Amino acid sequence: MAKTFSFEILHFTDAITVGYIVTGSVVVGGLLAVIEPACNTVIFYFHEKAWKHFEETSPETHAKTVSLGWLHVH
Repeated sequence: MAKTFSFEILHFTDAITVGYIVTGSVVVGGLLAVIEPACNTVIFYFHEKAWKHFEETSPETHAKTVSLGWLHVH
């Protein structure tokens, strides 16, 4: 849990910093730091659902893709 918490602090700090650098506003940076992880949570849910569907409907393709690693050659 400590590792997760420390990463979240780094991620939050990074988001605020990038938002500040791009916009010049700490408030906008803070909003980005809060909104971006919330959006990622929703996106991750649907990504997992789609991936599970892909695994269930194409197990042979999934196995081949995984065995080739990042290359994803079919």
